[in-house]
Amino acid sequence: NAFKHRSDCMNKKIGATITIVILTVIDQLTKYFASSNLYPDKTAKFIPGLVQFRYAENTGMAFSMFENSRWFFIVVTAVACVAILVYLYFFKCNSYWLYWSLVLVVSGGIGNMIDRVFYGFVIDFIEPTFVDFAIFNFADCLVTVGAVSLISYLVFDLIKDMKKEKGKNNE
Repeated sequence: NAFKHRSDCMNKKIGATITIVILTVIDQLTKYFASSNLYPDKTAKFIPGLVQFRYAENTGMAFSMFENSRWFFIVVTAVACVAILVYLYFFKCNSYWLYWSLVLVVSGGIGNMIDRVFYGFVIDFIEPTFVDFAIFNFADCLVTVGAVSLISYLVFDLIKDMKKEKGKNNE
């Protein structure tokens, strides 16, 4: 049983590593194609009326907040990614939901951090056209989906704990 648990943990860590690498490579490839084909001011319709591709350089974070804070974002992202990786690789995580939520967040974080380190900005290219919204990239999608999944996990876990506690108090 201990061998099976150790094997499951190792497989989860190998799977996480492969997933992080693949997602980060996909992010970097999409940004490469965007910069190669759209820079400086071209657009490409993707889903007419919904989404187009347009090259943009973001020196801030979401919605260009805190522009020109390159090193701050690099440090914060590096610390967050290292903390998540330490948790993923060195602490027991029984929940696959939590584990894979963190894998998505760290993959997106690494993808955007690579841009900040090498270019001084993040390459964005996905532009919703049906609403006035920020231009974003694949890494942003990973962070967003991972964060929403993580928050959902925490809420469901909290509710589960509250029900468990309520059940104990009713005994």
